[in-house]
Amino acid sequence: MEKNIKSKGLVVLGAATGINFVSGVLYTWSVISKALITQLNWTSKEASLPYTIATISFVIAMVIFGRVQDQKGPKLTGTIGGVLMGLGFILSGFTTNPNMMILTVGIIAGVGIGTLNASTTPPTVKWFPPEKKGLITGIVVAGVGLSSILYSPLANYIMNIKCVSITFIYIGMIGLIVSVVLAQFLKNPPEGYKPISKRNPRENNNISFSNRDYEWKEMIKTTNFYKLWLMLGLSSSAGLMITGHITNIAKVQINWESGFLLVILLALFNTFGRLLGGSMSDKIGRINTMRIIFILQGINMFLFSKYMNIGLMSVGVAIAGLCYGAGFAIFPSATSDLYGTKNFGVNYGLIYTGWGLGGTIGPMTGAAIFDSTQSYNKAYIVAFILLILSVLITYTIKSPRESMGIEEKLN
Repeated sequence: MEKNIKSKGLVVLGAATGINFVSGVLYTWSVISKALITQLNWTSKEASLPYTIATISFVIAMVIFGRVQDQKGPKLTGTIGGVLMGLGFILSGFTTNPNMMILTVGIIAGVGIGTLNASTTPPTVKWFPPEKKGLITGIVVAGVGLSSILYSPLANYIMNIKCVSITFIYIGMIGLIVSVVLAQFLKNPPEGYKPISKRNPRENNNISFSNRDYEWKEMIKTTNFYKLWLMLGLSSSAGLMITGHITNIAKVQINWESGFLLVILLALFNTFGRLLGGSMSDKIGRINTMRIIFILQGINMFLFSKYMNIGLMSVGVAIAGLCYGAGFAIFPSATSDLYGTKNFGVNYGLIYTGWGLGGTIGPMTGAAIFDSTQSYNKAYIVAFILLILSVLITYTIKSPRESMGIEEKLN
């Protein structure tokens, strides 16, 4: 029986990782953005706006469909998400108007990708014991990091021999078919199922676990919710800025036209960061791991304007990807630790709206500063300041066990 349950959990894990692999197309937006500027004569701000709107649509969809996933199951929401994501990109291939692409990419595809995200991590973590939560989350979200390895060279190749419009159609077709097929394998464990833990969950490496499942209305009354939300928003802005602009950064800062290769490098370290961050947080705690990655990313942003050759910029991109990716394994795990897994879809969806804040601050700040100064140097400093604020917030949070004790008393 236990072996059968474990095999079902592994199937869900594989399907969820595969869906994330094809739904991470937004991480190649710097390649697409460059083509929109050079082929369609868009401004940097016009090319960034669909991406920014998509991040906002993404997080709104996570809240709405996270609730649906909790109640109706991930198979339904995963199918809906796959259809919307694919349709949004296919429709983008039939327009060159910036405002129309806000609708097709920014809203339709953005909602689809957010719905897929709400359908992958929540059901998967429910199949595995608490001591593996960070690692399992890291594996699931690693699919998103790896997606750039597929999409970046593919998009660059198609745009060179065809155009950006044909690229949208191909990407949409791949995403729609693969995600809808894999969504059929997503499922929550049986009602009342509790994975067998080999450790005492209350004494698990300085990580506390809630002894009950919080409803979202209860969660938003806790101080930890707002702290997690703000840290996610502020810290992710740096990674999102680099992700959205790295191809153009390479062209402007070091006069290198092959910046799409940096997108692949970013994807590799983004993926590695998700695996490392998840497993590391299982050992030393979520907040300790957050603090380390915020400090490292802050130093990197402070120095980014000094990266004036391919080698140094590659190091900077690798660090940016590593730190940004790590957060995507740590924040879901922290949410599950504090508020339980039963309502994880909607609970993490609400916390993930902080990523929408980062998606607005990072790419649009970079675009606005570049359009006015033809340089990204001031944008790096803004990112550095936001990361310092994130570090300071970590010191206002007590150890996970102490924090949970306080929140339980308040409720």
